[in-house]
Amino acid sequence: MPIKIPDNLPAKEILNQENIFTMDESVAYHQDIRPLRIALLNLMPTKETTETQLLRLIGNTPLQVEFVLLHPKTHTSKNTSVEHLEMFYKTFDDIKDEKLDGMIITGAPVEQMEFEDVNYWEELTQILNWSKHNVTSTLHICWAAQAGLYHHFGVRKFALDNKMFGVFPHTVQVPNTKLLRGFDEVFHVPQSRHTDIRREDIEQCPDLEILSESEESGVYIAATRDGKHIFVTGHSEYDACSLKWEYDRDVSRGLSIEIPKNYYPNNDPSRQPYNTWRAHANLLFSNWLNYYVYQETPFELNANINESLASSQL
Repeated sequence: MPIKIPDNLPAKEILNQENIFTMDESVAYHQDIRPLRIALLNLMPTKETTETQLLRLIGNTPLQVEFVLLHPKTHTSKNTSVEHLEMFYKTFDDIKDEKLDGMIITGAPVEQMEFEDVNYWEELTQILNWSKHNVTSTLHICWAAQAGLYHHFGVRKFALDNKMFGVFPHTVQVPNTKLLRGFDEVFHVPQSRHTDIRREDIEQCPDLEILSESEESGVYIAATRDGKHIFVTGHSEYDACSLKWEYDRDVSRGLSIEIPKNYYPNNDPSRQPYNTWRAHANLLFSNWLNYYVYQETPFELNANINESLASSQL
């Protein structure tokens, strides 16, 4: 989908160079269609990088998408300039009275903290509660997947002895699920986390089903049966060098970190890694946008949400 983004967003130039179809606000204004409104709640420290990664995956299909960039009001970013946030980002207070077709909540480097100790946890729980009645489908990534499963269903995370770090083979667990339509029987996903969730805890929740997992890295995707909440533990949005950047960073800090598995050619960190997950990453996001957002959301968002709210109060 052509992505309607602010005219001066830094990601725009990168995406145009990659032949991703972007559309200036000034051009989109003259198209007589309603764009899908997708919020990106960006919890990552390097926000510009994450913007580009996710905009890349949403772009280049026939319909128009309007991205709404969000950041937590209750957290001060150390790695993104105030100018960038003020120019391109909103907070929950700015959109809490609006309705959205979809929302993506990113991971965050706080997974080793208790959820309640994260300084924006209360704000995040307000957003998660709000999403149940105001968003057609929400996609939770990595830490946000664990946070969403914990908040909505009481599924707890646990600490791993060693970081789950590398690119792992995964399989489809539910045949013919729309989210994984077109996937190979085995596909690869980057994982980078110190914590995990247990399959048996998810299986205790009748509203959830496990769509994909890995023998080595565990549950990859769980979702509510109505598709309103999708929880993705991996980083399909990562660039080819994202794990390399994390590895080099930790090595430079003197941390004890193993080489990411199944990533470097011949397990040699001096060699350029390959991206072996790009095709399935694009398919995952396009399937979500098509089957769980576009085909489920009404043309008049407010009318549908108001009807849902009225029904919930009966």
